[in-house]
Amino acid sequence: MEAALRAYPLADVSLLPDLGRIDYAEIPNPFRQRAALTRAYLMSLTAANLLRPYRHEAGFFGGPPEPLPAPPHQGWESLESQLRGHFLGHWLSAAARLSAATGDAELAARADAVIAGVADCQRENGGEWAFSIPEKYLHRIAAGKPTWAPHYTIHKTLMGLVDAHRYLGSDRALEVARDAARWFHRWTATVPDMDDVLDTETGGMLEAWVDLYAVTGEQQHLDLVHRYTRRRLFDRLLAGEDPLTNRHANTTIPEVLGAARAYEVTGDERWRDITLAYWDCAVTSRGYFATGGQGSYEMWTPPHGLAARLGDRTQEHCTVYNMMRLADVLLRWTGEQRYADYIERNLYNGILAQQHPRTGMVCYYLPLRPGGRKKWGTPTDSFWCCHGTMVQAHSRHDAYIYYAGRDGITVAQYVPSSLSACAAGARVRIEQRPDAEIGTHIAAGDNTGALRRPGRRVVTVTVRAEVPAEFTLRLRVPWWVRGEAVIEVNDSARIRAAAGKFAALRRVWGNDTIRLSFPSGLHAEPLPDRPDTVAFMDGPAVLAGLCGDERSLSGDVARPEEILWPDDERDPFQWNGGYRARGQAGGLRFVPLHEVEDEAYTVYFPVRP
Repeated sequence: MEAALRAYPLADVSLLPDLGRIDYAEIPNPFRQRAALTRAYLMSLTAANLLRPYRHEAGFFGGPPEPLPAPPHQGWESLESQLRGHFLGHWLSAAARLSAATGDAELAARADAVIAGVADCQRENGGEWAFSIPEKYLHRIAAGKPTWAPHYTIHKTLMGLVDAHRYLGSDRALEVARDAARWFHRWTATVPDMDDVLDTETGGMLEAWVDLYAVTGEQQHLDLVHRYTRRRLFDRLLAGEDPLTNRHANTTIPEVLGAARAYEVTGDERWRDITLAYWDCAVTSRGYFATGGQGSYEMWTPPHGLAARLGDRTQEHCTVYNMMRLADVLLRWTGEQRYADYIERNLYNGILAQQHPRTGMVCYYLPLRPGGRKKWGTPTDSFWCCHGTMVQAHSRHDAYIYYAGRDGITVAQYVPSSLSACAAGARVRIEQRPDAEIGTHIAAGDNTGALRRPGRRVVTVTVRAEVPAEFTLRLRVPWWVRGEAVIEVNDSARIRAAAGKFAALRRVWGNDTIRLSFPSGLHAEPLPDRPDTVAFMDGPAVLAGLCGDERSLSGDVARPEEILWPDDERDPFQWNGGYRARGQAGGLRFVPLHEVEDEAYTVYFPVRP
């Protein structure tokens, strides 16, 4: 298959340093800051504790020869949990990506130690079984006996091993996965009806087998792809039915990611049709909250039926992460802007909003009921499923920014970053930074910035080519832009571009500077089935009203700038994103949802004329 866009290798993209208050002309980069938090958390966990469930299953009941260097992990990682050991796979995947992207030798060495520990357990188990739970769990689900998602747990280990081979070149990780596949090939041949087995959450087993087949080309791995095909889901999607409403959301999303990967590897159009039908059923025909997320108590809501589902357990982090991965797939296949817009909305209001900005811990669900509070996990006593996707999510910020196209480079997200790659036969370096329009350090007497919070967002993109090179640079004009964006090249050529499209600039590039000016401001986004109840957004960011109860506001939702006024709008070094309700009963402050830590907050407000 030939996709419209291709991902760049990890080492080609870098998140620019978060210099914070050191360089006063530099805007802090929350994405790099969150990646750094995640890296520190990964390094805080010892190989011994990560491997404890695996060593226990292999018969090393006393743990490693030496005492554990830290208290053993609890929560879903306790030895009493049927999902014990799932987090190691998430850890390994995130560590492999981060170390490959940044050249982090210390993190890579820790990953090697974890892989070696899993290999030791596999050898002790007889050379095939390499997992943290007993084989009997799979025999139980084949017999129709209740067991908590053994395939889900096993998939995480396989995912981590395959990613360690993909990103770190670990031959040992690949061999462990290949040896483990022999057990599954033999076992699945004895199961009378795999469809019954697949009705118990399988995680991304299909994707894992496709990834393994892509590396090895072995028939037994292709056999496993076919055996792990969830026909009861896929056939209904192809028939145009809705198999999702009130069903567990994150059971199906990884399965469709497997279908998408199967299309990329095999070229079979049926897999592509399944993937597109899923997106239509889950997103286009269903809608989503202003945050971009979906679901209630982990279940898909009815199509456009969101108002009755606002609760404490609304937006599950796992679904946000996996749906963003699916949007990334479809962006690469089609080149369509809507998928990049979807990713941006979820980056701010899901991935950033569901990680504590200081502790790095995850919020399993994002409450959307009035007066909700985020409930944060702990470093060693939680280990929910979302705990795992959180570390993976913050190792992938570099994956959504730049894409290679047939005739050039696409900039899909505006994140302080750089790309070093080849285009039109030349080595090209692209850097992008936001411009706060605030001037520089106050002590320098620079008062050249805007007088009030600017009604636009400005990004500066520089292009440096070793030799002049002609190619197309495609720049996303976000959906939230009000009116037309203005694009200036080298302070001369001015181009106007409409929101919701890519602006394509084709020229001979050498040493050029592009200034993107995106008019922005407040807008109100209603619930689809309750149009008088809205969430307020500032650009891509949902605003949260800091209150512990349900409030009604008055005003014209078509003119939200008359309902909310700027509040605490700047400090000496940056513009802040706060607002205050104007002319309402009782004071009410609004801040970006991704900045809320422990305060009670409300996202949706009834608005009366």
